Amino acid sequence: MKLSQTVRSGPDQYICQEAALVYFDEKMKRYTSPVIITGELSFKAFEKHYPGHNVFPVLRYNHTASIEDMNRLAKECSGADCIVGIGGGKVLDTAKGTADLLGIEYVTIPTVLGTCAAYTPLSAVYHPDGTFRSVDYYNRSASFCFMDLSLLVESPKKYFAGGIGDTLAKWYEAEGITNHIQGALPAMVSVGLQTAKVTQEILLQDSEEALKSMEAHEVTPAFQKVAEAVVAIAGTVGGFAGEYGRMAGAHAVHNGMSLIPETHNYEHGVKVAYGVLVQLAACKRYDEVDRLQSFYKENAFPHSLKDFGITEDIEQAMEQIAIFSASDKETFNLVIPDITPNDVYQAMQYLEVLVPSKISV
Repeated sequence: MKLSQTVRSGPDQYICQEAALVYFDEKMKRYTSPVIITGELSFKAFEKHYPGHNVFPVLRYNHTASIEDMNRLAKECSGADCIVGIGGGKVLDTAKGTADLLGIEYVTIPTVLGTCAAYTPLSAVYHPDGTFRSVDYYNRSASFCFMDLSLLVESPKKYFAGGIGDTLAKWYEAEGITNHIQGALPAMVSVGLQTAKVTQEILLQDSEEALKSMEAHEVTPAFQKVAEAVVAIAGTVGGFAGEYGRMAGAHAVHNGMSLIPETHNYEHGVKVAYGVLVQLAACKRYDEVDRLQSFYKENAFPHSLKDFGITEDIEQAMEQIAIFSASDKETFNLVIPDITPNDVYQAMQYLEVLVPSKISV
């Protein structure tokens, strides 16, 4: 495996606390003509918690996180010296891509806790029709990242739950990738792996209390720890570990689940969390699957396809997911180099508590 040689440690300045936006005006003094890129609900959340007086031009993204929309916005931002992205993952990815096109700095303000997009110098880019295009890496990291916990504790719980599921995969995928690597790992890769382990430990210990804190709109130590694990700590895993900290089996299963209509209404991270169990079962790590069962139950994560509402033609659904996620174009083979569709299928059957049977591919 080729190792990514570039270490990306995160934003130049990262501020995470209650009322963090009180520092926004002071930090923005270095710019003369910032432009905000945001969505309607995201900007309303920002306005509610922003105590300052700056009035910057505001542009709306079109919900695609596409190169086409980034190009449109870049033309409308002519003369800007900074892009301020305010919103969830697609808004922030659009803002980062727009700033890269213009060759200027950017600031991130997450308004939901679904991804680590506020922390990472990359974007998941889509075609205008919503199909995946690429992951694009940028030369600049964010100049500032403002995580206002007063704002975030009021954000939709479903995104936070999805963020927890997606972040849980950081450790299991990185561990799975490195388990079969021969020889000592580079020092910075080891840092990335230890960071991934920290996210797992925080999530298993504090997620239940953090989600309850969100229901009560109360910023507790558990809420802050899990919020930072989802955004900041998770964002450093790939930054330090490079290709050893990338997506693997759990995300391959998620991608295969995109073929099954019943799963479309579930958050990305919730499906990735199911993929974690499939990856572990495929690796025959049944003890770890059992250990995670209470965590999934406590936090209402589906742990079988039946839990996603797939009750008819479940065998066919498992075949589709297995064939897709075990293909050479997917990333399950980073964990099990000779993975077969039947391996994935048997792992899903284990989770369904069904009698094993081979599939024909």
